[in-house]
Amino acid sequence: MSSTISAPTSSQEPGGAPSGFEADRTAGSLGETVRAYVDRVRGGDLGALPAILGIVALGLLFFALRPETFLTPRNMANLADQAAPIIILAMGLVFILLLGEIDLSAGVVSGVCAAVMAKLLADAGAPWYVSVAAAIVTGVVIGLFTGSLVGMIGIPSFVVTLALFLGWQGFTLRLIGEGGTVPVRDPVISAISDRNVPVALGWVLALVVIAVYAAVQLNRFRVLRGRGLAHAPLPVVLVRIGVIAAVVVLVTAVLSVDRAPAVGVVLAGIPYAIPLVVLLLLLLTFVLGRTSFGRHVYAVGGNAEAARRAGINVTRIRVAVFVIGSTLAAISGIVAAARLGSVAPGSGGGNTLLYAVGAAVIGGTSLFGGRGRVRDAVLGGLVVAIIANGLGLLGTEAYLNFIITGGVLLLAASVDALARRRAAATGH
Repeated sequence: MSSTISAPTSSQEPGGAPSGFEADRTAGSLGETVRAYVDRVRGGDLGALPAILGIVALGLLFFALRPETFLTPRNMANLADQAAPIIILAMGLVFILLLGEIDLSAGVVSGVCAAVMAKLLADAGAPWYVSVAAAIVTGVVIGLFTGSLVGMIGIPSFVVTLALFLGWQGFTLRLIGEGGTVPVRDPVISAISDRNVPVALGWVLALVVIAVYAAVQLNRFRVLRGRGLAHAPLPVVLVRIGVIAAVVVLVTAVLSVDRAPAVGVVLAGIPYAIPLVVLLLLLLTFVLGRTSFGRHVYAVGGNAEAARRAGINVTRIRVAVFVIGSTLAAISGIVAAARLGSVAPGSGGGNTLLYAVGAAVIGGTSLFGGRGRVRDAVLGGLVVAIIANGLGLLGTEAYLNFIITGGVLLLAASVDALARRRAAATGH
């Protein structure tokens, strides 16, 4: 492999991963751009296409099987609450997977941080903001510890995080006690899952998101065209803005409908978990796509030795991604605790990690490092949540949920491996 690192072109994701319909050349017509995208897909660069197709296919399947319940506003709100903790945890894992590393302890770390918050709330009577801050600081410290073992000492991440997977479960058990649970009754924290953004404010936020996204895309188009750099044609930019606007408006409209099961009770608006996920998505996308740190993450994931020779502090990058992963695990644990209303010794264990890794991989993040985006966690998390939600509505037994979700993860990993092989064979 080359020992030098070239900067990614402006029509690519950092690290060379093409984005959307953008072509690696100066924009031509809309038809030419679409043909270029089709060529890249044939060459093995699938991006988020499998996850998007999965969402559409699963949505249609469960709607056909349960038309009276699946696409109702009430179930869509439940789906958002189900998906939020997994999506947030998967966002942190995207950073780690980009380096070709793994964090098997991420799920139980979310449980440890949630336990710290719950104990401060219930036993110490601490205010919610102190408890939440303590949980997040706990995540940062754990990430520093894990990252130091991997980046500074050089222990393989699989070994380190497998050991910590066991160790942190023991810590949570000691903190809470065997067979015990700690309730989370603070109204501010519970509001993440139990309350909704007022309908009027929800529409305002939706319009702001659309306006900001449109402004960013149009400004990027203007700057790239002004500098004579490769860029997508204006029709592609407008189509992209239109698709995002349609999705945002549709979601807001569905969740603004009164979904209260009883007459005389109003239950409408976007669950607070959704703005939280959107905020993290925007922030982390900016970090990966618009900062030198993000470019360095892709560079190290693509070729660590070449990155080192180019002057990138590889050790610092490795430590940093584990800190980000554990911090987001802490936030995921807080959201999960708000949804369940309590924290138990097994919180964050079980299939939490597998679902989060599955979400990242299904969304398009490569297990081999160097390719992925934060949005992958959102798309893959929706696939995982739709499977669990739809099978729950069908009343299927638990073993089928495990088998089907595992099969989807295996399929996603297989698609990733085959796509990489195809890309290598075609020179993409």
